Amino acid sequence: MTDYVESERLVLRQFTAQDADLLIGLDSDPAVMRFLTGGEPSMSDDEVRDEVIPSLLAAYERWNGRFGLFAAHEKATGDFIGWFCLRPQRTGPLDEVELGYRLRRDAWGKGYATEGSHALVDKGFSELGVNTVWGETMALNLSSQRVMEKVGMSVVESIPTPDEMQSVEGAERGGFRYEVTRDQWEARRDRSTAGRA
Repeated sequence: MTDYVESERLVLRQFTAQDADLLIGLDSDPAVMRFLTGGEPSMSDDEVRDEVIPSLLAAYERWNGRFGLFAAHEKATGDFIGWFCLRPQRTGPLDEVELGYRLRRDAWGKGYATEGSHALVDKGFSELGVNTVWGETMALNLSSQRVMEKVGMSVVESIPTPDEMQSVEGAERGGFRYEVTRDQWEARRDRSTAGRA
């Protein structure tokens, strides 16, 4: 088990071959999957064990542990609260990475999504040579939009809902692509530092 990044209250680590049940439990909550599948698990338990977990482990190898999907745990309790991702498109440039997150319902409303996202954005720009961090969310998913805005991302375009998500609530309204660039991140960091001086 390899820790990837820490924040004040969270530790993000690489998933292991023994972690399938964590993902299965997370995706079995209809509220968690509301804006992804309309509330249904996206895959069967066997698919998570036989396809998802091996794919996550292969991604760590492919990107030398620099990017991927990471299990998030509370430092205070050790409890699994969900996952965060920071990763390029499979065949895309390594300096353009997606930020994503999926948290257990009992972890909502505690600022964890923002805290973990801040840690990943900062790591991407300060350590990993990233030039752009992007994320996408549905127009109805206001909570996800607020998280992206809090970490300095802004809307760059409206996007249509993918075909496989047409049955999801609010699909007709589409979604948004958010981005933050290295220059924007550095300017925000500099303003923050100046404000504390």
